[in-house]
Amino acid sequence: MITRADDFFAKGCGRCERFDTPDCSTRKWVEGLRVLRAICLEAGLTEAVKWAHPCYMHADRNIVIIGAFRDDFRMTFFNAALMKDPDGVLEKRGPNTQHAGMIRFTSNAQPKVMGKIILSYLAEAMDYAERGLMAPKDKAEVDMPGELADALDADSELAEAFHDLTPGRQRSYVINLNSAKKSETRVSRIANFRSRIIAGKGANEL
Repeated sequence: MITRADDFFAKGCGRCERFDTPDCSTRKWVEGLRVLRAICLEAGLTEAVKWAHPCYMHADRNIVIIGAFRDDFRMTFFNAALMKDPDGVLEKRGPNTQHAGMIRFTSNAQPKVMGKIILSYLAEAMDYAERGLMAPKDKAEVDMPGELADALDADSELAEAFHDLTPGRQRSYVINLNSAKKSETRVSRIANFRSRIIAGKGANEL
């Protein structure tokens, strides 16, 4: 996986066999991705690489992360529950996502056209970071096992999908994993749960 932001825009994230090939999703959207990068830097955000993707930070907090897929590219806000979305541009990642926190682009021209809106949304998120505001957590939240935290740190798609789950669905996985006595059992369960989490389902949903 990449460790430099420049490599993402030149080669991709390094998480699959399409890395540094013409078939990498970043090749299709490179113009729009570079505009998003410029907008984030113009806003005064600090660029980093997390989960093999460009992540933009402020006041020691993650603000947004950008990524490319075959059919679109996206800017995803980390503290989506606080965002007001006055322009109605935020989307949910899927039908089971609790909060809309993603701006999805299907043309390379869109980021430039939406530049002022994006800057205003970034400013809002930066203000929350400066004030130390966080979205309220579910009262019934239970401790996340270390194996799950490690898996989310290593897999950006899994991390985004998990954090987009409703608190109840997140809790279903945490409870299931905490019921396993051995670490290797928890690791195995996480691997088996991955496709279910990506699909926006809870641990006990069909």
